[in-house]
Amino acid sequence: MSRVRIESRWKAAGAQMLRRDAAETPDLIVVDLTARDAVGHIWKLREQFPTMDIIAFGPHVDAEGFRAAKAAGASECVARGSAVERVLGRMGNSG
Repeated sequence: MSRVRIESRWKAAGAQMLRRDAAETPDLIVVDLTARDAVGHIWKLREQFPTMDIIAFGPHVDAEGFRAAKAAGASECVARGSAVERVLGRMGNSG
């Protein structure tokens, strides 16, 4: 599932996607591990939001990426195929 399709499912469930430079404080941070410097962003986000939940998602075969994301401060890492349902569950929605 592409990132665009994933985001459209979240938006349909009521999520609002914020830009990295948004002034609002998010309720949950979700990071695509295939994005450029994703792990570096997780480090910065953890510094900026020390108690915020950060979910990182990526290819299920990227064990090293998941380890790096956890070391950078991700609360949890999930396979791309599980990301939609995991975030919807955190939002109190399903399917």
